[in-house]
Amino acid sequence: ARKVQNKSAAPVQITAEQIIREAVERQGDQESKPIRQRIVDEDELNDLKLRKRKEFEDAIRRQKHQMNTWIKYAQWEESQREFRRARSVYERALDIEPHNTTTWLKYTEMEMKHKFIQHARNVWDRAVVLLPRVDQFWYKYAYMEEMLGNYAGARQIFERWMQWEPEDGSWMTYVRFEERLGELDRCRNIFERFIAIRPYVSSYLKYAKFEDKHRQRDRCRAVLERAVAELGDLANDERLFIYFAKFEERARETERARVLYKYALDHLPKHRATEIYKMFVNFEKQHGDRAGIEDVIVSKRRFQYEEQLRQTPSNYDIWFDYIRLEENAGSLDKAREVYERAIANLPTVQDKRYWRRYIYLWINYALFEELIAEDIARTREVYSNVLKLIPHRAFSFAKVWVMAAKFEIRCKDLGRARKLLGNAIGMCPKDSLFESYIQLESDLGYIDNARKLYEKWLEHAPENCKAWTQYATLERQVGELDRARALFELSITQPTLDMPELVWKAYIDLEIEEEQHDRARALYERLLERTKHVKVWISAAQFEASVEAVDKAVKLFQDAYAYLKSQGLKEERVLVLEAWRQMETDRNNTEGVKTVESKMPKRVKKRRPIVAEDGTEAGYEEYFDYIFPDEETGNLGLKLLEKAQAWKKQKLAEQ
Repeated sequence: ARKVQNKSAAPVQITAEQIIREAVERQGDQESKPIRQRIVDEDELNDLKLRKRKEFEDAIRRQKHQMNTWIKYAQWEESQREFRRARSVYERALDIEPHNTTTWLKYTEMEMKHKFIQHARNVWDRAVVLLPRVDQFWYKYAYMEEMLGNYAGARQIFERWMQWEPEDGSWMTYVRFEERLGELDRCRNIFERFIAIRPYVSSYLKYAKFEDKHRQRDRCRAVLERAVAELGDLANDERLFIYFAKFEERARETERARVLYKYALDHLPKHRATEIYKMFVNFEKQHGDRAGIEDVIVSKRRFQYEEQLRQTPSNYDIWFDYIRLEENAGSLDKAREVYERAIANLPTVQDKRYWRRYIYLWINYALFEELIAEDIARTREVYSNVLKLIPHRAFSFAKVWVMAAKFEIRCKDLGRARKLLGNAIGMCPKDSLFESYIQLESDLGYIDNARKLYEKWLEHAPENCKAWTQYATLERQVGELDRARALFELSITQPTLDMPELVWKAYIDLEIEEEQHDRARALYERLLERTKHVKVWISAAQFEASVEAVDKAVKLFQDAYAYLKSQGLKEERVLVLEAWRQMETDRNNTEGVKTVESKMPKRVKKRRPIVAEDGTEAGYEEYFDYIFPDEETGNLGLKLLEKAQAWKKQKLAEQ
């Protein structure tokens, strides 16, 4: 804050007394309490009246639109029993503001209080004609006539009022008036006019409660049934069904009440049926049996699923649970309806990952129609629709094609099944489709068709080793060994194969099973010309051992060991030695085992530096290395270390 520079006294000083005086003066002219004046004769009274009237007139002249002043003026004249003057004041006020409700009410209140009935009627008539939408005028006018016993006049006032089609409370006031008079038929006529003008659930409920109050159950039920029939979609209101069901429950019509609850739960939106569902649960606990209670539990779960789906309609897991619930409940129509609602929620992204769960909805739908509903036509329609829906240009689902084809086979329509699989291969030539189609033709005994399909498959994917292997296996199964060998020969000459080891293994296994050992040996030799993989060496040696060609097996192990040693592959040499030792052990050849054991390496732990991406050392790591006996000549330092350790152990043992 800014510091005050001049701290001397102000030239003009203000005292507390001066502040209080100014505050009192600014309050203005306040009304002083009236002086009590004692009147002793008529002249003094007339002077007082004249003075008072002059004050009111002056006030009105200053503020003509201040209605409180007019009302005080009229009430003062009324207190002086000057009713003509009071009426004159009210009339002058109404000339200025004819739509002021308070003025009309005070005017009529004066007339009624002093029992000027005819004057009051005249004022009420003028008020309701000028302001027909002010319900208070009609209320008080009709009430006055009713208090006077003029029921016909009151009824006439109500009829005039109803012509303006007022709010619900006005109609109910008319009904209560006739009800007090015991005119129930007139009440019903009023209700009929009321629901014709205001066809809402609340109107019918008021009518039904009236009949229920007078214990007219048949009439009450008829009114409620009319509400459901006449209101249409407006009748889907929780209040109507709650009252209807409670009414039937009070009438001990439990079956009718149960039907009403179920109808409401089926037709009302789930977010508007919370209260009626709670009441249904309580109703079944009181009046239901085991089946009814189970039905309530199903309804509760159904309600929960609907609430969840209203928030996330694309959550297919919830749809699966909902569908399973309806299937277990045994209602085919409801289950089918849920299926249709579920498949209507298509994935928004053209990505196969997001379509998988959605496609399983269709698959379950088709199985449901075939196995549970036993509707062949609808099943075929489901498969047709899903195959049209899948974007085959982007991706496809072979499972759907295969299931549709198998369904047609179960229906004994082979032509349709072949057409489906043919279209599938034409649109999305996947391995699973070829396999399914070939398996179908093979099972039916159409080998030529299977061969044609294998040829198509290999034209589409000549690098597919699985296709070559299965084709050759088929030829072998039908006794065509030469065709099988020719296929294997053709496959291993392909420039590229996705898994060549699969073809070679199948080819060699074929010759071994056919006991063509020379052919198998030749294949191993050809394979070793192409690759020197350790598994090929071991497999070839094990084959020679299995046909009792031990010398050849040993020769293969020795060649493998020498080749791997030249390549510096230590772990692979260990695998060869272990397989060699196992062979000698199986033959119970002690000398052979000793020979292999002499070649077995020692496993030692070593350290080596870790080199980071930028070329700097980032520490050390431990690893295991193998030291073979034929490599120890260059490791004199390691030999000395071993001897030193042995000497140390000997000394410790002696101590």
